[in-house]
Amino acid sequence: MSKNRKIIVSSVLFALLMSACSQAAAPAPTTAPAQEQPAPTATTAPAQEQPAPTATTAPAQSDNKADLAAIEGEIIIDGSSTVYPVTAAAAEEFRRYAPNARISVGISGTGGGFKKFCNGETDISNASRPILPAEREACAAKNIEYIEIPVAFDGLAVVLHPDNTWATCLKVSELKKIWEPDAQGKITNWSQVREGFEDRPLVLFGAGTDSGTFDYFTEAIVGKGKSSRGDFQASEDDNVLVQGISGDVNALGFFGLAYVVENEGKIKAAAVDYDVNPKTGEPMPTAGKCVAPSFETVKDGSYQPLSRPIFIYVRKEAAERPEVKAFVNFYLSAEFTPLIQSREVGYVELPREIYEAVAKRFNDGVLGTLFPNGEEVGATLDRYLGK
Repeated sequence: MSKNRKIIVSSVLFALLMSACSQAAAPAPTTAPAQEQPAPTATTAPAQEQPAPTATTAPAQSDNKADLAAIEGEIIIDGSSTVYPVTAAAAEEFRRYAPNARISVGISGTGGGFKKFCNGETDISNASRPILPAEREACAAKNIEYIEIPVAFDGLAVVLHPDNTWATCLKVSELKKIWEPDAQGKITNWSQVREGFEDRPLVLFGAGTDSGTFDYFTEAIVGKGKSSRGDFQASEDDNVLVQGISGDVNALGFFGLAYVVENEGKIKAAAVDYDVNPKTGEPMPTAGKCVAPSFETVKDGSYQPLSRPIFIYVRKEAAERPEVKAFVNFYLSAEFTPLIQSREVGYVELPREIYEAVAKRFNDGVLGTLFPNGEEVGATLDRYLGK
């Protein structure tokens, strides 16, 4: 090989070698943002369920999480025990990205929560039903304005001891017979509920009168909100009801489906036959169909009349604070809401278009409720889409 040819070949090889080294040293533009994410640990495992970052989504997630890391301040939340698991999960996930935020979530029932909220004691109120007219008046008297936010669907379960083999499907007419005010001191045995049921004492557990679950159940089953017999063991804390029912084979109670899912094996849910309209006594077209509560039957609307939306209410002044605004937007984000329907939380995720519409209402500061009469049995959320 000639001397000139050797020089040319050497030059080409040198150029190729330098080019390869330059490419290896250059950072990959589509993966760099992912380096800002924390290494997965036992506490961050849920994040692995999200889609892998891409060139179009990674920067936005990275920037958002960087913003959350700078969030400080305290958020005080109270209210419904039914909504508690959802809000507590949102708070736990939010604190992964905003470790300097302090969030307390209490349980005093929907009614008890609104009392604190309308007195200006809390920033956010968990509610298992829409705010009632009397509660709106109480808030107005203290100049408390609010933004209404539906966060999930819930099935209100009729709950039995696992060894109850005779009441696996209960009719709405039978539930009304058990729970209406006239039943107090009279309907005290399972054999009085339906011919063929075992001769056993009827031991009742239910949500306390400050609970939105109590309001909704009595509206849906008795036909009038807050109308109920009084001789039952009541609590605003659903865990107390779980303990009571799991310890007595003769027990019957009601509370959110999430607590049934969480305590599988200790308690079970009865199927419900929506045979009559409890307000009018007229037969329903669903009569004869026993439908058990589940994620699927709540989502498709077939579990009636005990499927319902659940809410948070955000105080207007609180919504203007950076930590509250960031928390609520995270609560409604596509990153968090899939966890709502996980086994750990146990509720039904709303359609993404509802979350987006509600997030816009929140960020636009749209005040008030879209449920002017309070609780509505069989309510849908299309109203948030302007339908």
